[in-house]
Amino acid sequence: MGIRVAVAGASGYAGGELLRLIAGHPEFDLVAATAHRQAGAPVSAVHPHLAGLDLVLTATDPAGLADADLVFLALPHGESGAVAAMLPTGVKLVDIGADHRLRDAAAWRRYYGSEHAGTWTYGLPELPGQRALIAAAGRVAATGCYAVATILALAPLIAAGVVSAEDVVVVAASGTSGAGRAAKTHLLASEVMGSLAPYKVGAHQHVPEIKQATGAASLSFTPVLAPMPRGILATVTARPTSDADPADAARTALTTAYADEPFVRVLPRGSWPATAATLGSNACHLQVTADVDSGRVIVSSAVDNLGKGAAGQAVQCANLMLGLPETTGLTAFGTAP
Repeated sequence: MGIRVAVAGASGYAGGELLRLIAGHPEFDLVAATAHRQAGAPVSAVHPHLAGLDLVLTATDPAGLADADLVFLALPHGESGAVAAMLPTGVKLVDIGADHRLRDAAAWRRYYGSEHAGTWTYGLPELPGQRALIAAAGRVAATGCYAVATILALAPLIAAGVVSAEDVVVVAASGTSGAGRAAKTHLLASEVMGSLAPYKVGAHQHVPEIKQATGAASLSFTPVLAPMPRGILATVTARPTSDADPADAARTALTTAYADEPFVRVLPRGSWPATAATLGSNACHLQVTADVDSGRVIVSSAVDNLGKGAAGQAVQCANLMLGLPETTGLTAFGTAP
């Protein structure tokens, strides 16, 4: 018998990706997968790519999750807190939702419009000192998808003093799976195909999380919906702090920060991140340069929003929490073509 794990909210895209990764994990035994409207349906009926995974989705009842060693919460924002509160303290939890990421309750209320459920250990192992905190934690809040793409590009530069924490600008495009699986008019194929559209301009909920994790003091963030199922490409720009070659200084900061990281790749000079290269993986690809006109540092970052941006990151954290090698059941290599 392996480590008993369960997924609450398994009918969504992130929940389905969790089921896929758990099915291929050598140490995990999936003992429960819950849903709301789709409770009672076989997993393979909800996620056809998981044909052969012989399990029926059940209602999200904390009693049905309490026997697991670790539970992944893949619930809509605002719902994880109530479920977590009813689970025994001995059950380890990884929350893919936003409920427990922020330290500032006022920021939570401002961006999410409800009461804050409390703060858990932040689940980004690549931040300095965070890996040990995750390994010692019983409850971990995994990152937001846009947040991880931006934080990995920006945090080492601010920490090294290479760029200013003021006037950070991010434009990031995401595939439609990042908006969830609920039927919405603006996500219909006829609306999305052949079109790019910004949304939540100037008020996206990942802004306080990015600022909290990077130390950015001022951040302008514009998300863009892209006509593809999954993937995020973020362009992060900031003002350099000195007249020295900003591209070289930024590249040194990134390569130093991620020299021993299994999932973060600073690409060779001249090679640029692409969402296709990270699909199906837990990888983040980075490249850096300086704008020849403005002098601003530019970092391009690509992740799979369901991989490093959600389910893969959650499994990475769970491995640490359970004393397993961090890379167990995960890959840094994408699928192609």
